Amino acid sequence: MHAFLFVVPMVFLLLAGPGHATRLAAQEAAAFGARHVEQGDANGAVAAYEKAVALDPNNSGLHMQLAGAYGLAAQKAGMVSRMGWAGKARVAYEKAVELDPTNLAAREGLMAFYQMAPSVMGGSMDKAREQAAAIRQLDAVRGHVAFGMIFQAEKNYADAVTEFEAALRAAPGDYAALFQIGRTAALSGQRLERGSEALKRCLAMPPPTGAPGHDAAHWRLGNIHEKRGDKAAARAAYEASLKVNPKFRQATDALAKLD
Repeated sequence: MHAFLFVVPMVFLLLAGPGHATRLAAQEAAAFGARHVEQGDANGAVAAYEKAVALDPNNSGLHMQLAGAYGLAAQKAGMVSRMGWAGKARVAYEKAVELDPTNLAAREGLMAFYQMAPSVMGGSMDKAREQAAAIRQLDAVRGHVAFGMIFQAEKNYADAVTEFEAALRAAPGDYAALFQIGRTAALSGQRLERGSEALKRCLAMPPPTGAPGHDAAHWRLGNIHEKRGDKAAARAAYEASLKVNPKFRQATDALAKLD
């Protein structure tokens, strides 16, 4: 009986051909990569996702995940090696978009890279706008969020909020738009009540894959409480963030500054 149970799945793999088996191996490697990312193990994540991409080089999603692993490595690296990791992340995101121009998550990742990276690392607000325009062509709601984030980066908070609110008119429960309204309030010190309300709505729903989690929502809510001068509420929000994710550095740093 045990031999039969082993042979049957092997027969299916052989009938499916070597390509199918290779893609399964790539997905298995990617699953290991995801676990390493959850553990904050940049080296393990990079090794696993590089293996996955080598096995299935035409998979846009795997290149996108590899870019995220490179980004994690860049966060943990020193100044000199950070540039190298950032360059690898950009190339991986660009490859993901090249392989599948409709991969919205890859375009959003590439846009964020162009937006945040200095020019010496390949950053460019013009290129970020090109990605935002492409995102808008594919999905109007995500396009509003993308352009809002560009305005936010430029500290044009009024236009950023206009874009996020437009996204919510089209999709009232959009987590990303709600979170960004809260983030804009935390950054600008404006529309604090609206920002607080938006973040509380985020906390009442599960975060979509790839979106900032509840740890980030609690942290930004704490930022808003600080803007209001309510240190007790800010402390409670930062502690709530760390209950969700004890390794969330931003909340740890914010809590330390309150002491």
